[in-house]
Amino acid sequence: MSEKAGALEGRLAVITGASRGIGRAMALRLAREGAHIIAVARTQGALEALDDEIRAATGRQATLVPLDVTDYEGIDRLGGAIYERWGKLDIFFGCAGVLGPMSPLAHIEPKYWEKTYAVNVTANWRFIRSFDPLLRQSDAGRAVFVTSRAAHKCRAFWGPYATTKAAVECMARIYAEEVASTNLRVHILNPGPIRTRMRAAAFPGEDPETLPTPEELAEAAWPIFTPRVDANGAIFDFIEGELVKREPDTGC
Repeated sequence: MSEKAGALEGRLAVITGASRGIGRAMALRLAREGAHIIAVARTQGALEALDDEIRAATGRQATLVPLDVTDYEGIDRLGGAIYERWGKLDIFFGCAGVLGPMSPLAHIEPKYWEKTYAVNVTANWRFIRSFDPLLRQSDAGRAVFVTSRAAHKCRAFWGPYATTKAAVECMARIYAEEVASTNLRVHILNPGPIRTRMRAAAFPGEDPETLPTPEELAEAAWPIFTPRVDANGAIFDFIEGELVKREPDTGC
């Protein structure tokens, strides 16, 4: 997929998990296409480092939002602030996520199960709830959520992560149906194996040098945020360095 430079000029993008990994790489890539980035992450210092990189690459600054995505009232305040300042939102990329415990289901402590759902599922629903009116005000709103093939492989010990990703994928597809008659389009992105901290935690024996980088993913995937990609409820897989649209899987 290709797009001319500056394809997102003047568009406003909220990216969660923006301080590192896939979120950071996508923030930089969308900024280079002209988008104003509202970067959401927990760590102020990491957000400031991202802003420095965006300034160096584009000459523009980002809007930095130090926020834990489980601060649901904070999400509502952010939606209100965006409405007061801009009156709309063009792009939402729900990238923040946690791996959660890798353990037999019967051995997982409830607090860790609930934390994984709070970050991976409930936070994305709260962003939908807060940003839906803003995205509908855009001439071509785009909401993109991150899934994983783990949602369909149903492997032992992956319970919290796999079930949350299945929930996010289902939620995104339902949301796509609900906004089908509007200018808003919902996409689902499966990054696959990417050189991130989460991947290293899940597969500690794996050589990270054999994996694509977040920057390679961002280079391939950024066009799904543009008005030209009009699919709705579609899943895009990053496979062997290419972005491939596929039909949703069903069941385990």
